[in-house]
Amino acid sequence: MTSEMVRAAGDGTRALVVYPYLRNAHVPDGESRRSPEARLAEAVGLTEAIDVRIAAAEIVPLSQLRPATLIGKGSLERLAELVEAEEITVAVFDAAVTPVQQRNLEKALKCKVIDRTGLILEIFGARARTYEGTLQVELAALTYQRSRLVRSWTHLERQRGGFGFLGGPGESQLEIDRRLIGDRIVKLKRELEDVKRTRTLHRQARQRVPYPIVALVGYTNAGKSTLFNRLTGAEVFAKDLLFATLDPTMRTLVLPSGRRVILSDTVGFISDLPTHLVAAFRATLEEVEAADIIVHVRDVSHPDSEAQRADVNHVLGDLGLGAAVDEGRVIEALNKLDLLESDARTSLLNQAARHESLLPLSAATGEGCDTLLHRLDERLSEGVKPVPLDIALSDGASIAWLYRNGEVLERHDDEENAHFLVNIRPDDLDRFASRQRAL
Repeated sequence: MTSEMVRAAGDGTRALVVYPYLRNAHVPDGESRRSPEARLAEAVGLTEAIDVRIAAAEIVPLSQLRPATLIGKGSLERLAELVEAEEITVAVFDAAVTPVQQRNLEKALKCKVIDRTGLILEIFGARARTYEGTLQVELAALTYQRSRLVRSWTHLERQRGGFGFLGGPGESQLEIDRRLIGDRIVKLKRELEDVKRTRTLHRQARQRVPYPIVALVGYTNAGKSTLFNRLTGAEVFAKDLLFATLDPTMRTLVLPSGRRVILSDTVGFISDLPTHLVAAFRATLEEVEAADIIVHVRDVSHPDSEAQRADVNHVLGDLGLGAAVDEGRVIEALNKLDLLESDARTSLLNQAARHESLLPLSAATGEGCDTLLHRLDERLSEGVKPVPLDIALSDGASIAWLYRNGEVLERHDDEENAHFLVNIRPDDLDRFASRQRAL
């Protein structure tokens, strides 16, 4: 999918963004409630990510959700007048909309309606670049579509980006053959299993290389790709845009000690991430599960930074990585330090000075990035202990690996072997053993 095709999808499309705000909604303990204004701003940012023009954006306060139309009759009539006056062609509801509600809303508003899940799937459908990413997004989209009447199958025709929730070429009133969807889902799951096996083989190969893995995670648009580019000198697409990165990228990174690690840039998280997407992207996020250190990149300039932090930790918990936070495997990179006012900056630096797991930096300017590299070095050196190792003198590659990944305290050679006493981390020792077994 080219940028020209994505732009073409948005040409002439005027959007209304609606955040139905449930005033008495329950907020789970330990989580902070986002302001309606911040949630609406995020929904507008998501909608802009599919290159449509925002004609209007509104918060609709609700005392309760209506089973038939989600919002009340008065609000619906007012929005219908706005849709007609502004010549709006699509209404984006930042909420979970049932198939019945979607049908009734479309009838009342006389325009296409998509919900938060459909919007995120539309973005992902336009952004997927790799074979695996395309499979994962299509699986998530079909799982979502199977529960509702969908009037287009344009994504299989490859005539435009996304998944046809906004309409497009080939639009028809014919209902999708549910059996065809089911067959396609089965096929996609089979193909993803093949991809997963390939990824497992690649991971096993890296274990034989072997280098520790550092994974960047964080809320969408927190600056992960900008930090990735700053640290590795890569040119991963980085833009002030929600979900600018969809497919994971990995590069080798040399730390100040000379130790090499693999740095992984991953898809951004978001609040209320559709369960279809969490399941579909589980294979991609296995890279996070395999990581030795997780760097949680946070946008500290964002007014809802704490709520975003809670959302990311929630997703990590869903992936079975909640223990990683407790075990100290997570470093919080407090990004966008350059955007803070003087007082807020000073307060943040004082807070970070009291907590080793907090590290203020700016991926845009480079401030604090050297400190992050040294912090990674320190974490990877924790738990080292002296271990005696014998390596054949003919195995120059293993000897070189040992010098790169451990601290050689002693060495003496005989006619056949080099005998070492090395300070080395337990996980590096395991990698060395895996390497020797593979030789």
